[in-house]
Amino acid sequence: MMKYVLIFGGIGGAIVGGAMLISFAVLAAQGSAGSQMFGYLTMLVGLSMVFVAIKRYRDDEKGGVIKFWPALWLGIQVSLVAGLIYVVAWEIYYAMNGEEWMATYLAEQTEAREAGGASQDEIDDFVAQSRSMADLYSNWWFRMPLTLSEILPVGLLVSLISAGILRNPKILPKRAVG
Repeated sequence: MMKYVLIFGGIGGAIVGGAMLISFAVLAAQGSAGSQMFGYLTMLVGLSMVFVAIKRYRDDEKGGVIKFWPALWLGIQVSLVAGLIYVVAWEIYYAMNGEEWMATYLAEQTEAREAGGASQDEIDDFVAQSRSMADLYSNWWFRMPLTLSEILPVGLLVSLISAGILRNPKILPKRAVG
């Protein structure tokens, strides 16, 4: 099972992490909203490797049959590997652009509140809270689990759906080669 976890988790993580790095380069001009939408879409694409891993494991190692719980466990492990690669990709980006990224994000959010008609007191409170959060975020022990928490719920959902679908051996049965 570990072979499937590492291979498909690695592929999924490369898709998600690589797409995140590319999106920051390409979509930076659109602001954070565009990159967030793109980010979660690529999480779904990258985490589709969960489905592929469960299907391949079911067909190649389990004779075309897998129960729900082993399939779910495999999916969660693949999601964890992909998530860890996602965290590493974010840490690479953050090491190169962290302070600039945080300042840009804070400026965008402040401008959005001003445009929305927030009072100066509300904006001042937001800026103070955001700076406090930025101080916490500058510590890896806070930042890494927070980053992992972005992708793991998506991975868990994909794992649940994939395990539920693929526990039925009649769905996408293995084709005979010949």
